[in-house]
Amino acid sequence: MGAELVVETAGLGRTFGKLVAVRDVSLSVRRGEIFGILGPNGAGKSTTIRMLCGLLTPTSGRGTVAGFDIASEPEKVKTRIGYMTQRFSLYEDLTVRENLLFYAGLYGLSGARRRERVAEVLARNGLEDRRDQLAGTLSGGWKQRVALACAMLHEPPLVFLDEPTAGVDPVSRRAFWEEIHRIATEGTTVIVTTHYMDEAERCHRLAFVFRGALLDTGTPAEILARRALRVAEVDCAARPVLDALRADRRVEEVAPFGARLRVTTRREHDPAALVREAMAAAGVAGDGPVEVRANLEDAFVSMVRDDARRA
Repeated sequence: MGAELVVETAGLGRTFGKLVAVRDVSLSVRRGEIFGILGPNGAGKSTTIRMLCGLLTPTSGRGTVAGFDIASEPEKVKTRIGYMTQRFSLYEDLTVRENLLFYAGLYGLSGARRRERVAEVLARNGLEDRRDQLAGTLSGGWKQRVALACAMLHEPPLVFLDEPTAGVDPVSRRAFWEEIHRIATEGTTVIVTTHYMDEAERCHRLAFVFRGALLDTGTPAEILARRALRVAEVDCAARPVLDALRADRRVEEVAPFGARLRVTTRREHDPAALVREAMAAAGVAGDGPVEVRANLEDAFVSMVRDDARRA
């Protein structure tokens, strides 16, 4: 992975009247990196992306994208990026090839180069058999594949994907992420927003955003290490056990998964021991709890709880 910075921001913020949508976001993204911006709906992910794309002017802070200032040179930024929105943005009454030709023209490609590039993208993305199919008749997974192909037509050094797999089936999601990793290995930087925790695990580095603010940045492993969480799972659906664990100040989170409970604590506490204690107090018998690996969802929930306590 190259060390060249493609995106750099410091104290970036955006307000809409009295609403603070994004505040004090500082990021750095390197060439060839898959950088995930993670957070729930309404957290400020899309607003951050739109500022980085030159579509929204920041009300505070500064930032550069592909060497251009996002506030003073937004038109130059737009020529160096690809952008895929979270909603299907192609023309449904045009064929796949017609959509590609149209977007190639918007990106400034013309003549033989335009036709060559469309042919390359059709072949590269497995779209040749669907080139004459109307875009509106494609499944969700194929629509997203065409949208990504359109965003990559002009071979930008940086591509933004705004919740690209929302509403897409698991098989198509996996294929889409394989394509994202292929793009990144070829040197293109990918910035993707998502609220799917399993997708966050696929990113090289992450930024956790909540209520417009940056909670943490780093690799998935770094973020998990900083949260210092321990997790235990137990086959127990007894309500007294659940209530006792939720009332225990040593417990960060208790979440039922079917007939199982997932119990999270900080590193200094043993979650399995706390579960056994709660089961004994409630007079509930059963198989003992098993300590398991903490994941990014555990880390994000822990961060949100901490933020709410501070607020």
